[in-house]
Amino acid sequence: MLTAPGNTTAPFRRTDLNPTVNSHQPLAPAARPGPLAAAGYHGPVTHGPVIHRAATIETARLILRPFNPGDFDDLYAYQSRPDVARYLTWEARDRAQARQALEEQCGETTLDAEGKWLTFAVVWREVNRVVGEVGLKWLSREHSQGETGFVFNPDYHGRGLATEAAEAMLALGFDGLGWHRIIGSCDARNHASARVMERIGMRMEAHFRQNLFMKGEWADELIFAILDQEWEARLRKK
Repeated sequence: MLTAPGNTTAPFRRTDLNPTVNSHQPLAPAARPGPLAAAGYHGPVTHGPVIHRAATIETARLILRPFNPGDFDDLYAYQSRPDVARYLTWEARDRAQARQALEEQCGETTLDAEGKWLTFAVVWREVNRVVGEVGLKWLSREHSQGETGFVFNPDYHGRGLATEAAEAMLALGFDGLGWHRIIGSCDARNHASARVMERIGMRMEAHFRQNLFMKGEWADELIFAILDQEWEARLRKK
């Protein structure tokens, strides 16, 4: 998922996260300490676990939950905007396209195979509306790696909501799933998304020149990443 513009594509302190975990790989000794354990998640952490059903994650201001058909109006409000789609692979969506996207996202509730996305609707409690989406993609079981991405409604930009939601995804990936490395990417012109990834502790590892041909033009791509030990060191500083 290429993260989106100043609305931002692509974070938590309190959570009710209790994913169902399963794996064919050997179990790690124990769950890592951190926000999940502090919130009562004490399940085994494996190298490449499986989430069979996404649970709700609660942060200081947000509820991250699976999408449902009732989210259409909120989803369409931002997926229909050209400024949201500007740096993404898809164009601004009409109502039919947004309904198809919502149907697909409603089904992205499991993480049981490499290449799959686990997607959450981001609800801001203050307005009780879906203000964006955030997710994790399982890249590699062997190398214990994943990817995060996010898209947010520009009407709610500037409040740190994307940062809060994206940080929750890192917590899920590292503390919940035991991943070793998580990456994120964005169009190099998408400065707002790059700043979100920097704020949650990700490093820019690569700047690929004109490696994306999107919407009739060549674009640069930025790759950000963070390791599990870097995540743990970040938690110790808080």
